[in-house]
Amino acid sequence: MGQLIVQDFVTADGYAADTNNEFKAYELLEGGTAGFDRAQLEWLGGVEAMVLGANTYRYFAEYWPTPASVGEIIAPALNGLRRHVFSRHLKEAPWGDFPPSTVESGDAIQAIRRIKRECAKDIVLWGSLSLGETFFAAGEVDAVRLVVMPVGQGSGRGVFPAGHDPALLKLVDVNSYDQGLVELSYTVRKRS
Repeated sequence: MGQLIVQDFVTADGYAADTNNEFKAYELLEGGTAGFDRAQLEWLGGVEAMVLGANTYRYFAEYWPTPASVGEIIAPALNGLRRHVFSRHLKEAPWGDFPPSTVESGDAIQAIRRIKRECAKDIVLWGSLSLGETFFAAGEVDAVRLVVMPVGQGSGRGVFPAGHDPALLKLVDVNSYDQGLVELSYTVRKRS
């Protein structure tokens, strides 16, 4: 059974999106992130599928399955993942010349439970903060990987849902990379 891992880039002050629900902090980095990219490629070897909300899907589909991503070392691994797009409005979710993504339009919790049963390896959720909040609230998130960027923006939206019981996290790994990136890996302790 696959584990659901939420991986998000966050600012040093903990925001995964600005007040417009966008994440532009990545654009402030100068230079490459080759060390992080190599580590990400290695990690993706244990990932079978990605789940995305409709907005993050649109953002990803405009880049990853296109010629613009040819120089990215993680592009082949990322494009080779099974993709599930959660949307009540999309009828299809093409992915360039690759097989299309599966559109999940029903109950999100039932769908992620089914996907976890179908996968032998991990499942990653990127971006998609509203979808992540739904999965956190339902206790379906098994691990969190936060990539902390050396940027402070002062306000915005975090990864974890407001108004719910706080997620109990157990730190399992810390890695630092070029450009001041620090990745914090946690398991989510399930409440009984």
